[in-house]
Amino acid sequence: MATVEIRLPELGEGVTEGELVSWLVQVGDTVSVDQPLAEMMTDKATVEVPSSKAGVVKELKAEEGDVVPVEQVLLILDESAASAAAPKEEEKKAAAPASTPAPAPAQTSAPAPAANSEIQPPVAASNVLATPSTRRLAREMNVDINQVNGSGLAGRVTREDVLANGGSSVAAPSKIEAVAPSANIPKPAFRSTNEAAEERVALRGIRRKIAENMQLYKQIIPHFSLMDEVNITRLYKMRNDLKKEAEKRNVKITYLPFVMKAIIATCRDGFSMMNASIDDAAGEIVYKNYFNIGFAADTPNGLVVPVIKNADQKSIWEISAEITELATKARAGKLSLDEMSGATITITNIGSVGGTYATPIINHPEVAIIGMYKMTDKPVLRDGKWRAIKSMNFSCTADHRLIDGAVAARFLTSMLTRLENPARLMLDMY
Repeated sequence: MATVEIRLPELGEGVTEGELVSWLVQVGDTVSVDQPLAEMMTDKATVEVPSSKAGVVKELKAEEGDVVPVEQVLLILDESAASAAAPKEEEKKAAAPASTPAPAPAQTSAPAPAANSEIQPPVAASNVLATPSTRRLAREMNVDINQVNGSGLAGRVTREDVLANGGSSVAAPSKIEAVAPSANIPKPAFRSTNEAAEERVALRGIRRKIAENMQLYKQIIPHFSLMDEVNITRLYKMRNDLKKEAEKRNVKITYLPFVMKAIIATCRDGFSMMNASIDDAAGEIVYKNYFNIGFAADTPNGLVVPVIKNADQKSIWEISAEITELATKARAGKLSLDEMSGATITITNIGSVGGTYATPIINHPEVAIIGMYKMTDKPVLRDGKWRAIKSMNFSCTADHRLIDGAVAARFLTSMLTRLENPARLMLDMY
């Protein structure tokens, strides 16, 4: 009996473990190469783990709910059992009645694919190092991943390697991310005073990852926050004027795309440090010449941050449509790792559910997060007369290691000036 261990592969950049959500196979099942074996939840997404070998499942080495480190054995396959099962399948096919009296002529060459079929590349060999999302991308682009020279650690094939071999004209976002320093996070015990009136449930999945990440980010980054308000009466009117056009385009237009554009224009106007990172391991500041804007999304499973890639290269309409698509996928738990990776700065829109001000936590390795809050009608005194305006509150939380208080204040003022004067904001777009 020839058995082989299937270990948990790398699930993404910086991901060291995953929670086993559910098994997709059971003991006794016959599996093929690249067949999904289990669903694993990381701090970014739920992904399927493919099999690197073919065989019959002999033993499952983890239970649903377990946290499994990368490279730990997930299950045991019996390769010899799979090869023995193959002839039985052929016998079944041979025993089946022929659809026509005459036997089919022998083929001397592979048949041509049907007009509507897709030509699939070879599956990845077991010795190819690549994440499930990279393997999937290779299949979608019809790239033979076995022939790709990996540029990642230990020869791992990256997304960029696949795109380069596929001749894609879409530029992959640069992966410049700081390495979070290891931290000895304390785990104090809760001492109950009334156990009979309490209920305990396991801290698992996305909620556990959110707890760990927020605690780590607060420990690494010295946060400080600034807050201000802005008169968005003109932006309010412009958005209302665009509603009919939005309906024709079947797009829901919100204030979020305008805030994204204001952030981009302000960063380019002398505030590049807001769109940067600190590489703690290398002791370097990483200034990014691209804008991947994350936006916090509240879902039934917890807070996730989808990312609008290359937002500076997209129109308000395109960003609006993408926000709707990503938010829908987020609520359904269908976001891919790539759709939640690579953000350079994040916006949290707490105002959509209420709240006047907050002090959001920065999503490491970013150095800033912008908060936008509920809009209110507010009376203001101008030229001796009271006028009603639409007012909205904003906050800017920044990493004090890189950004000084005065710099953050000037950034926030400049950004809000653009929102107050949407005509100027339009001039800044390109």
